Amino acid sequence: MSDTEQDIPTEDAAAIEARAQALRLLEALLFASPNPMTDEALAVHFPAGTDLPSLLAELANFYAGRGVNLTRVAGGWTFRTAADLGPRLRLERTVSRRLSRAAVETLAIIAYHQPVTRAEIEEIRGVALGKGTLDALMESGWIKPGRRKQTPGRPVTWVTTEAFLEHFGLDSLADLPGLEELKAAGLLDARPTSLGDSAEEAPREEAEDEAERAEVEAELGLDLPESEDKDGEGEKSRVEGAEDGG
Repeated sequence: MSDTEQDIPTEDAAAIEARAQALRLLEALLFASPNPMTDEALAVHFPAGTDLPSLLAELANFYAGRGVNLTRVAGGWTFRTAADLGPRLRLERTVSRRLSRAAVETLAIIAYHQPVTRAEIEEIRGVALGKGTLDALMESGWIKPGRRKQTPGRPVTWVTTEAFLEHFGLDSLADLPGLEELKAAGLLDARPTSLGDSAEEAPREEAEDEAERAEVEAELGLDLPESEDKDGEGEKSRVEGAEDGG
């Protein structure tokens, strides 16, 4: 027996060995599981009183600089390939059908407003939902029916799934990007918005169109026709012209 082994008390040696075995078991459980495992699911496999958070932290630290990392996703723990190695691992790319703009907008509304009914989604978007929009999101596994709302008709509500969190690399809905983050990423207009914007936008756009039209007329020296007939005069002149031609 070496001097180092003689210096370690029997109790400490047993504790070190027990912890090493616990780490091996934890590693095997996470490696074998096809889905992220929650703390509760992991704890079932360990003796009562096991310091599971400490074991997870040690294992995550061990894999931090390796080809696979231990990460927390959708409320559970799983092994994922290191993000910086992703491009080098991609030998082929699966081409899948992209979601329509309506589906993307609907998914965003459900993610940020859940639980939300179909009628509420249509009210927020300002247009009726297409027949297959919710079906496409359900087929992707990103949304599912929630509880019925306690209102007349008891409509079904829609919520996101754990598959949604896992696909987008989120631990929980609290990790969804906020308003400022979306603006910084260029996904939202930086100007302040309000519910009244849609009502105010139309007159402003009409004024801008009129100004642009005037600039074109001045530049080209043309007298462009009015975009809309006033008091039916345009229609009347067309009818008279047709009669004269006859």
